[in-house]
Amino acid sequence: MSPRYPRICLPFLVETEDEEIVILRDSVSITFYVDRNHSEISQAVKKSLSHYEAAMGPESLALYVDDEGDWRELDAKGRAFVQAEFEAPLGARIRLSDGSTLLSHSFKYRGESPIESWGESEQHRPISSVEFYLPTEYLLEHGAGRVRDLSMELGAELPFVSGHAGLSFYMAAWMRDNTPVVRELSQRHPGFDLPGIDELRRVMGSRTRGASWLTFLGQPILGGLGGVAGLRAQLKSPGTTVQEMSGDRAVVSLGEWPEAGDLENGDTLPHYRELARVLEPWMYTHGDAYWGNLTPEEIRRWERRFLD
Repeated sequence: MSPRYPRICLPFLVETEDEEIVILRDSVSITFYVDRNHSEISQAVKKSLSHYEAAMGPESLALYVDDEGDWRELDAKGRAFVQAEFEAPLGARIRLSDGSTLLSHSFKYRGESPIESWGESEQHRPISSVEFYLPTEYLLEHGAGRVRDLSMELGAELPFVSGHAGLSFYMAAWMRDNTPVVRELSQRHPGFDLPGIDELRRVMGSRTRGASWLTFLGQPILGGLGGVAGLRAQLKSPGTTVQEMSGDRAVVSLGEWPEAGDLENGDTLPHYRELARVLEPWMYTHGDAYWGNLTPEEIRRWERRFLD
């Protein structure tokens, strides 16, 4: 039996067009951070995108963002634009989405170039990143096993430093109307991830976001934690597994299904807390910068939700 999740669907009326759109919803996100230049990983990312579209269906992605930052129909011209981005020698910015107003599916890739990394410290430098969103309806219909298999498939050929998959808030943008809801629910349900690939990929370096339902670990993080054997020795919670992957990588699974937790009812997700304590030396912290519409103090509290 699948666990219950808080269903989130916040509508917003666009008065100029007399149309109601969704500006916040519950979702499943799958994200990887890859410490390689765009030219080295573009074909692997393209293959991951093909796997995602095959799983979600041919109509799952219908829009793309062009060079001017405007959403356009993902027609033949749009597909050619995406292909050109993958083939660009120095870097790429690709953002795709479903064509509905429901915030169902999304793909985002930022391929870095070596020039952009010059002068950056090991812990504060940009790395390439790729992010997928799929609706929780897919999770509930097909089961957590299928989502786990898809996550493994999407990351199989990516030489990631870190990655994560699990429940997440999904929004097109931070807005005055959705920020209070994110603020309230993120403080209550620690299993929900905050969207942040745009903020994080510029400064992640060789670090991890922390504990998620699926936590992907590559080098140097996995080696610094003692490898697969070292992780298994430290993680004792029932249902937690550590699976070795090719290329000196691994994935930690926290139970059969992703969980939201509920601090108001005492569900603190102790197995997530156990993993967070193990990962703490390698965890990214956002410092004194804002994240969307959340203050540095709110972000600091959220980052340490499994530690304090």
